[in-house]
Amino acid sequence: MIKLNSNPFLICCLFVMILSGCTQNQPAASDAADGKAETEGTEVELDVKPLVNRVLTQEEQAKLTPDEVLTMLKEGNQRFVAGTLTARDHSKLVREAALGQYPKAVILSCLDSRVPVEDVFDRGIGDIFVARVAGNFENTDILGSMEFACKVAGSKLVFVLGHESCGAVNGAIDGVELGNITAMLANIKPAVDHFKDYKGEKTSQNPEFVKMVIAQNVLGTIDRIRINSPILKEMEKQGEIKIVGGIYNMQTGEVDLLEQ
Repeated sequence: MIKLNSNPFLICCLFVMILSGCTQNQPAASDAADGKAETEGTEVELDVKPLVNRVLTQEEQAKLTPDEVLTMLKEGNQRFVAGTLTARDHSKLVREAALGQYPKAVILSCLDSRVPVEDVFDRGIGDIFVARVAGNFENTDILGSMEFACKVAGSKLVFVLGHESCGAVNGAIDGVELGNITAMLANIKPAVDHFKDYKGEKTSQNPEFVKMVIAQNVLGTIDRIRINSPILKEMEKQGEIKIVGGIYNMQTGEVDLLEQ
């Protein structure tokens, strides 16, 4: 055993070694100031500041075309799938949006909690109107909401968003009857009845049939929007809006547009 109190030189050397070891385990002062640190040779960002996206103005909304808005939604969905959603300063956006709203689109989605519509298209506060009902079908109230969104508030796109593994569609296929759910599922039955000549098993246990009904439910909803809303039909005819539909993939998060 070495007696340190009998050897001042050893005490000095040991003190220097201790200081050196502590310094090597601390991030450099300049890195800390930049919000960065090194972990086993990999740079780690410590302070990620959200981007400040402005709320759309009425003038900016008016300049958009339906095709441009659709492209924005497609690009947003690509970011969602890639896991690169835009960071937003929601507190600032809340204050900006308090004076008015000029959303780009109105999206009719299913009630399903696994389809977070704003995230799916990487949209923020004031960007889109969202209507939700189990089975993403239209009714008088939703049509009125869409007319408000487009004719009054200036939105450029109506998007009907269906999704895989839809419980409402499965219920309609199997003829479920339960309280108010019975009347609700009646709105989806036209999509089931569309395939009268289908030779396969017409139950929710047949993935092929379910997939067909999910797509037809979106397309049938689009048709009825045009039939039951002369306002939206005329706006589409004049090129002021587009009415489109797509299916959300539960496994990937990707939205596939449907051909009409």
